[in-house]
Amino acid sequence: MTTKIKVENLNFFYGEHQVLKNINMNIEGNQVTSLIGPSGCGKTTFLRNINRMNDLIEEARAEGAIFLDNENILLDTVDVVQLRKKVGMVFQRPNPFPMSIFDNIAYGPRIHGIKDKHKLDNIVEHSLKSVGLWDEVKDRLKDSALRLSGGQQQRLCIGRVLAVEPEIVLMDEPCSALDPISTMRVEDLILDLKKDYTIIIVTHNMQQAARISDSTAFFLSGELIEFGPTLEMFHTPKDKRTEDYITGRFG
Repeated sequence: MTTKIKVENLNFFYGEHQVLKNINMNIEGNQVTSLIGPSGCGKTTFLRNINRMNDLIEEARAEGAIFLDNENILLDTVDVVQLRKKVGMVFQRPNPFPMSIFDNIAYGPRIHGIKDKHKLDNIVEHSLKSVGLWDEVKDRLKDSALRLSGGQQQRLCIGRVLAVEPEIVLMDEPCSALDPISTMRVEDLILDLKKDYTIIIVTHNMQQAARISDSTAFFLSGELIEFGPTLEMFHTPKDKRTEDYITGRFG
């Protein structure tokens, strides 16, 4: 296994309030890593540090380092636009743009300078096939993406991320707004995508973490309590707090 992301002594603050406390972890490439823990424990904040989304929040600041392919992405010299091309993000609720299915997928490639119609056609087809949507929408690519079902919209949003060829895909509770069948399809998709991408997912669903992730990190009150192979974490956790959370005693 190759380490894709190395987090060293990461602390994160909103103004005076410290949200993450001295986080250290190595995230392997081409694996699914789940982040679990009760609401407000720092999971999403941690996730948003990996593509610098927290930069958009006033008085937010990070200390420490996050190395992606040996480059500290927290440095001011980092090109954040290029970083977000490399590190895509899928949000909790499907958020297709109010435009056609085709234009949703082509949006990112166009921003990054691809104008050739033939190239865009190929990217759109490949991205939609990657998320299992092509056969469902190929005859209505000009239709508004807002007319798709919730599950289709979420897969479209994943396809939109894949269209710019990222290396890492961050997912913030991508199934929380979906029905069980759509959830299963997205989970199957995640398992399929990890051969080409490194995936980090925030989830409140313990069964989901157990089903799809290779490694799991348990956060509590801004601290990383335990991090390791998912099977070990769920069957023989080293920390009593991890066991209490996984078995539903709190959170």
